Amino acid sequence: MSEKKRIALVLIDAFADWEYGLLAASAVAWFGCSLTVLTPGGRDVTSMAGVRVAADGALEKADAARFDAVVLIGSDGWTAGAAPEADRLARAVHDHGGTVGGICGGTVALARSGLLEGRAHTSNDRSWLGEVAGDYAGADLYRDTPAAVSDGRVVTAPGTAPATFAIAVLGSLLPGGAEQVAQMRAMMAAEHQAAD
Repeated sequence: MSEKKRIALVLIDAFADWEYGLLAASAVAWFGCSLTVLTPGGRDVTSMAGVRVAADGALEKADAARFDAVVLIGSDGWTAGAAPEADRLARAVHDHGGTVGGICGGTVALARSGLLEGRAHTSNDRSWLGEVAGDYAGADLYRDTPAAVSDGRVVTAPGTAPATFAIAVLGSLLPGGAEQVAQMRAMMAAEHQAAD
C-alpha cells in the first residue's frame, strides 16, 4: 500500500450522515488515502442532520484520472427527476481500473449509469431500486442482502450497511491491504458478537 490512493466522495444535499463517516475516516486515518469532496456545482451541501460541508470541487468538472475510487453517498436527491449527473465520473473512474461505490440512494445513480449491468449488486430494496431507477440493466442480478455487495470493482450497499460498505470499498481499492481490511472487519463486527 505504498501509493496513496485518491477517493472522490460525492455528496449532494440531504446526504445521509451515517453513510460516509466510517469510510472517510478509516480511509484517511488508517489506510493513508486522500479524500476529495465533490458536490453539484462545487457548492456547499447540507446533510440530513443539518451539517454543512464545503466542497473541494464540482462533480461535473471532476477529472476522473485524478481518482482511484469514486463513492456516491445516499440522499433522496438521487431519486429526484433533476438528480445530479454522476454517470460520466463513475464510468470513467471504473473504466481506468478504479473502484466505484454507491450506498442507499447512490445505488440509483449507478443503476442509471449502466454500471450494474452484469454485476451482482444490492440497495435498499429490489422493488424500490426498480421503481426509482426504472428498468435498469442488471436488475436480474440484484441480491437481497443486508450487507454490501462487491462485484468487478463496483460496490453497492443498503443505507443500513455503512460498515460493510466501507470495508468492501477499501477491500476493492486496496487489494494489497487485505490483512488490514480483515482487521477492520473484525473490529467492526465485535459489537455484534453475542455477549458472554
